[in-house]
Amino acid sequence: MKIALIQLDTAWESKTANYARAEKFFRKAAKEACDVIVFPEMFDTGFSMNISALDEDERGGTARVLSRLANKYGLNVIAGFAVKTPGRKKAKNLAVVFDRSGTIIVNYAKMRPFAFAAEDKYFSAGNSSVVFSIEGVPASVFICYDLRFPEIFREVAREVRIIFVIANWPERRKDHWETLLKARAIENQCFVIGVNRTGKDGNGIRYPMR
Repeated sequence: MKIALIQLDTAWESKTANYARAEKFFRKAAKEACDVIVFPEMFDTGFSMNISALDEDERGGTARVLSRLANKYGLNVIAGFAVKTPGRKKAKNLAVVFDRSGTIIVNYAKMRPFAFAAEDKYFSAGNSSVVFSIEGVPASVFICYDLRFPEIFREVAREVRIIFVIANWPERRKDHWETLLKARAIENQCFVIGVNRTGKDGNGIRYPMR
């Protein structure tokens, strides 16, 4: 399996700009015969608590764009974006998996919102892990701060060969990111693939170059 890991410099709260950036990477990944393309947590807006900028449901604009691009370029896709059901106060921070035809295989809601950044005030926590098949390989996915909680990785470890972790993990804690990815791989005896964003977000937080 050949995987394209996209360390996107996300345009702050600009879905249109991020869709355009994403398609460039789809095109390149398809040209290089990749099987899977993976984007970071909340790739379409950045790690924003501005719920009005995120107001779409699970089949909304971002999901439709990713579905179209998956089908157009024939790639499996794993990408993070937020959704909010009309009438609900809080949004959900999701990782969504699409197959090559653009069909949603599964979506996962982040189980451990990052309370230190007040994420829990704006996003509801998910309540279960997911297991899915990608290119015939059993896999799972988690989001950013989930990485600090080994017990939720243990829930899926016996069933999977790959665990993806998508993130907006700040540069100043880069050592934690790299160390925890290695730890989760060693203790669970499976591949752990981390994809973080890069650049600087609208809050002035910097993210690592790799």
